[in-house]
Amino acid sequence: MKTSSKKFVYLTVFVIITSQLTLSSCFNMKSDTTMKISENFFGRIEEKEIKIFELENPKGSKVSITNFGAIVQSLYVRDREGNFEDIVLGFDSLEDYIQQTSYFGAIAGRYANRIAFAQFTLDGKTYQLSANDGNHHLHGGFKGFDKVIWDARPYLDTTGACLELHYISKDGEEGYPGTLDVYVTYCFTLDDELKIYYQATTDHPTILNLTHHSYFNLSGFTQRNILEHELIIHADSFTPVDSTLIPTGEIVPVKNTVFDFTSPRPIGSRIREVFNKKTGYDNNYVLNTTDSTVHPAAKAYDPESGRILEVFTDQPGLQFYSGNFLDGKIKGKNGKIYQQHDGFCLETQHFPDSPNHPEFPSTVLRPGQIFRSLTIYKFSTDR
Repeated sequence: MKTSSKKFVYLTVFVIITSQLTLSSCFNMKSDTTMKISENFFGRIEEKEIKIFELENPKGSKVSITNFGAIVQSLYVRDREGNFEDIVLGFDSLEDYIQQTSYFGAIAGRYANRIAFAQFTLDGKTYQLSANDGNHHLHGGFKGFDKVIWDARPYLDTTGACLELHYISKDGEEGYPGTLDVYVTYCFTLDDELKIYYQATTDHPTILNLTHHSYFNLSGFTQRNILEHELIIHADSFTPVDSTLIPTGEIVPVKNTVFDFTSPRPIGSRIREVFNKKTGYDNNYVLNTTDSTVHPAAKAYDPESGRILEVFTDQPGLQFYSGNFLDGKIKGKNGKIYQQHDGFCLETQHFPDSPNHPEFPSTVLRPGQIFRSLTIYKFSTDR
C-alpha cells in the first residue's frame, strides 16, 4: 500500500480551550456552543464493558459510536425543513451487533472487501486466511475489526468532538502476518462532517485495507428505500468482477454502461440490469484522482428530504453497495425490518483482491512505514 508522506495531526486541546469548554468525570463536554461528548454503557462481552459515545455539534447534529467494532450506531442530521432524523441503518442492542453479518456501521479490516480463495503471496510466502465468504475471504474474516473491542478515548479538538479507537491485531489473527497496531479516529465537526482518520503500523510485512461500512438512507429513519436517491461517483472506470464478486483484473470504462454515475441519476434507474449475486450494485470504482490528496469520491442526494451526502478520500477506490443482501429477515432499530435497497454503502478503499493483482495499487505495509488515511462524509441540505 502506498504510504502517504503527509501527516494528520490529532490535537488534544483541553488546555488551549479550557476557557470555553468544561470536562466532567463522565466525559460530558459542554461549551457555550453546546459541543458535547457523552459516554454511556452499551453492554458487556466476556466481562468487558462496551460503551457508546455520542458526539454532538452546536447545530444539534450527532453521531453515536460504540467501541465494539468501531461501529457508527446512529447519525442524526437535519433535512431541508430542519428536522433531525437518523440516516444510518443499525441496531438498538449490542447483542444484535454481535450476531450481525451485514457490517452495519463498522470498520472493516484487516483487509476490507474480498481476497480470492482466502490467500495471497507476499515476499515469496503464501498466507492462508479464513474463508468466510464461500471460498473467499471478506472484510477481515470471521472475527474482523467489526467484531473486536477497541480501546476508546474521547476528546475535543479545534474542529469538534472526537473519539480515538485503538486495537492491536496480533500476528496470525485470521491468518494475517504481523502484529498490526491500528488507530481509527472519528471526528464530528462544526460543519456536519464525519471525519475518519486511519493510522497503522506493523512489525512484519503484511497487507492492509481499511474502510467504513455504514449503510446510509438519507430519507431519515428508513422512511423510503434508496432507489430514488441521486448519486454521482467521480470515477470514469471500475473493476469488473466474476460471479463470486472477485475482480477479473480488468479496469473498464463506465461510459455507456449501467455503472456510469459520472453525472447524477437515481440509484434505481438501471439497478435491475445489474446482478452481483443479488440484484444491485456491489462494485469497486476507480476514482479519477488516485494520488494521496483528499479528493471528491461521491455525492448522494435525496430529493424528498433535501439531504446531501458528499464523500472525500485519499484512497484510490470506492465500493458502491446498494444493500442487495438485505432480505427482510433483519430487524433493525425501532423494530424496522430492513428490506433490499433500504440502505447504500460508499466504502472508500483500495481495490478488492489487490494482493493477488500486482497491476492494482499496492496494499502492502512494511515495518517502519506508517499507514495514514482520511475519509470525510459531509452532510448538508439543498437549502
